[in-house]
Amino acid sequence: MKKMKQTRKKVLGLILTSVLLFALAACGGEEEDAAGDSEGNPDKPLQVVTSFTIIEDIAKEIGGDNVEVHNLVPTGTDPHEYEPLPEDIKKASDADILFYNGMNLEGGSNGWFMKMIDSVNQDEDKVFSLTDRVEPMYVGKDQEGVEEEVNPHTFIDPVVGIYMAEDMRDALIEIDPDNTEEYSERAEAYLEVLKEIDKKYEEKINEIPEEKRILVTSEQAFQYMTNRYGLEEAYIWAVDTEENGTPQQITSLVDYLKENDVRTLFVESNVDTRPMETVSNETGIPIYEKPIYSDEIGEKGSEADTYVKYLEYNIEVISDGLRE
Repeated sequence: MKKMKQTRKKVLGLILTSVLLFALAACGGEEEDAAGDSEGNPDKPLQVVTSFTIIEDIAKEIGGDNVEVHNLVPTGTDPHEYEPLPEDIKKASDADILFYNGMNLEGGSNGWFMKMIDSVNQDEDKVFSLTDRVEPMYVGKDQEGVEEEVNPHTFIDPVVGIYMAEDMRDALIEIDPDNTEEYSERAEAYLEVLKEIDKKYEEKINEIPEEKRILVTSEQAFQYMTNRYGLEEAYIWAVDTEENGTPQQITSLVDYLKENDVRTLFVESNVDTRPMETVSNETGIPIYEKPIYSDEIGEKGSEADTYVKYLEYNIEVISDGLRE
């Protein structure tokens, strides 16, 4: 009887050992498969992280099926002071490539985007600014009247959009050379559209009588665009702060409007309309019936839900408003 019990124990031991060895082998195989999927799998999309909606849209246009894009700042959220979510942190950590605007849009070198990059120990060679070729312009003045803050709204200018698309194409090819042909073809088609929009801006603004080429908005966001195409710019506030539309800012714009022949005021889609309504009430100058876009593209399904639509929409609204 004792011998039979010992025999049964040996058999059970052999069975358990076999089960454990099989399980370990299976786990090892899964790990090898996982490693194989993450290293050079041509069917796996490039993991792309973008800082805000305009860059997200450009990435999808040029990347196509070769990329999977996670965007950080959604429409309706301030890109200057965003707080990354846990999902954002995870995506940034796992990303193959990351794109941001720069020019202080994401808070500058000590802003939220760079802090996030540092926190996940992301390889700096995978992180690309899309404004390196843009000559910075400045807004806001110190007590001595010297402009001191870089204007981040480069992308309102279609020519800057061309630079951004070209630089994104080159960065995607650098990180993912196996798909060079696809990125190049999509970029070429996209760039042709942006170049046509640039011509459209020139034509539309040249059609506006010179004395009417004054664009009045809430924030000094349109500086790059107005400088390129020959519009004069006026605004209530220069930089988004906690105090926008102050009595002093409104009085300053009202005084300017009394000295210049301005027929139309414009309000951006993402700002409080009340300050400009006060300006309108005090001057009798109407606010154009449609808003214009500055910091972001529109919600999905809106008239400006892609970067191309955003640019085309803005020039139509601005040219129609200024010719009234």
